[in-house]
Amino acid sequence: MQLDHATIVTADLDTARRFFVDVAGLTAGARPPFSIDGYWLYANGRPVIHLIDETVPAVAGRAAPRIDHVAFRLESADEWVALLRRLHAADMPYQLAEVPQMGPQQAELQLFVALAPGVVIEFVTALRTAHRG
Repeated sequence: MQLDHATIVTADLDTARRFFVDVAGLTAGARPPFSIDGYWLYANGRPVIHLIDETVPAVAGRAAPRIDHVAFRLESADEWVALLRRLHAADMPYQLAEVPQMGPQQAELQLFVALAPGVVIEFVTALRTAHRG
């Protein structure tokens, strides 16, 4: 099993799209012609983030979805440095946290961006490949 996609409902579609494209490095791509405004954002040819306009009325009897955060893994130091450069260029604040090594699991570095109230995006890499920028 693997993660297919995450859907984020937001009142500011364009800001979210710009973050995921300009900072996170995803690509805006094809999206079915739904009656609801939104974007599909791609990584490695797959739509991994679906953005949906928050102005859509709630469906009776259905709980509003909630996402705490979405995490993207960066495998190389070059990817990590490029992300830091894009964050700095966008003047986007972030927080770092270390995940200590546990058994065979390598130590990791997490980077958190508060995209909007209630929406946090995490980027994670092996601590040995990370630069703290």
